[in-house]
Amino acid sequence: MADLPNADAATRAFFIEWLDVFAGYVREVDYASARPLFHPDTLAFGTFTNVIPGLQAWIDTQWDNVWPKTADFRFDLEGSHVLAGDDGTMAVVIAPWTSTGFHQDGSAYDRPGRATMVFHRGVFHRGDGRWVCVHSHMSLNRGVPQQSFAQRAVKAR
Repeated sequence: MADLPNADAATRAFFIEWLDVFAGYVREVDYASARPLFHPDTLAFGTFTNVIPGLQAWIDTQWDNVWPKTADFRFDLEGSHVLAGDDGTMAVVIAPWTSTGFHQDGSAYDRPGRATMVFHRGVFHRGDGRWVCVHSHMSLNRGVPQQSFAQRAVKAR
């Protein structure tokens, strides 16, 4: 079996920081700050819809149903894996995450999951060669309740 194409230290550090920054936006329910991290036509999978075409549809069907209704979102940065292509234009991040969900009575429960994110770096989106997420699949671990009932305000759309 061949070795996986693990990212070099600098690339890994970039994506670990990216995960930490994005998780902060989720905790703050700050859609406006998170938007530039994603391609506008990104394809996503999530709990509430199978294939979500485009960032705005993802926000409407997934972010709105999760971010304001949960708390404490964080990626397990130590447990995350970063794979990168040899030409420096594609990368994949595999990351476990944790959060807090809330039952209808307001009691909290652990809400862990995992994410796979695909990134591209090139001129097709911003023209500046920065990494942008083109696919995300975030899902709950098995047996975790699908719904959470908090009602936190969206900081910025």
